Amino acid sequence: MAEFGFNEHHQNEVINYMRFARSKRVLRLKTIDSCFEELKDSRLVEETFTVDEVREMLDGLQAVVRGEVEMELINTAHTNVLLLRQLFSQAEKFYLRLQSDISELENRELLEQVAEFEKTDFKSTDKINQESSKPKLAPLNEGGVSELLNKEIARLQEENDKLKGRLRTIESQAMSALDEKTKAERALKDLKKVQGEQQLAAQSQEISSLEDTVAALKEDYERSLSANAASQKDLQENLISAKHELLRVQEQLALAEKELEKKFQQTAAYRNMKEILTKKNEQIKEIRKRLQRYEPNE
Repeated sequence: MAEFGFNEHHQNEVINYMRFARSKRVLRLKTIDSCFEELKDSRLVEETFTVDEVREMLDGLQAVVRGEVEMELINTAHTNVLLLRQLFSQAEKFYLRLQSDISELENRELLEQVAEFEKTDFKSTDKINQESSKPKLAPLNEGGVSELLNKEIARLQEENDKLKGRLRTIESQAMSALDEKTKAERALKDLKKVQGEQQLAAQSQEISSLEDTVAALKEDYERSLSANAASQKDLQENLISAKHELLRVQEQLALAEKELEKKFQQTAAYRNMKEILTKKNEQIKEIRKRLQRYEPNE
């Protein structure tokens, strides 16, 4: 069982579980055999049977065998759950988290290795381990706990030493960087002291140049502002003149319309049309009076 990575203690536990599973399997197979034997003894007493009788016997046998197999499968599943519960309980006592890969349960290669182990190593180990152990798993002894704790302490100590070494390296790098920064600041201060007067003169000249540029721009702005004010004044005067001209034209147009209407009213066509409209109005009034006479309600 070395290919599974088991030590001697775990290998013995696996053998105990396989012995338990084999005994349950043998017992269930004997039960199924007894079902067939019972059918032979109780029903197969005649030489000939009808089709219905044979079908009835097979149906009854099928139900019994199905029940036995189903019971065995359910019992096996529940037994595996109890076994996993023991493993997880022992792991939690030592703050371990176990994980399982369900897909590996159908790995044909591993299943064949287990079957081969059951045929060979199981038999040889069965002769060596004559003393039967309890079905439940034995808890780890104090030596195992101390060994685990010592390994964990050693690992933490090693990790702590690594962190201390890394911290010393970082501190050394920080000190070197601080020294370089101090040197750079000192050099920069000296450079500023040497170039201070030259930079001050250059800055003064640049400020004077900027002042001249600002003055020129201010003068151009004032000139442009005056020109815009004069142009705006001319535009306002032109707008007022245009409004006056528009009012004068509208007044002349109104007088022309009145004059045209007056002339039209004095024409013969206008007078004839007016007489026709008057007659038509009289006729309409007469027709209305007649209608009212014949239809007073309306």
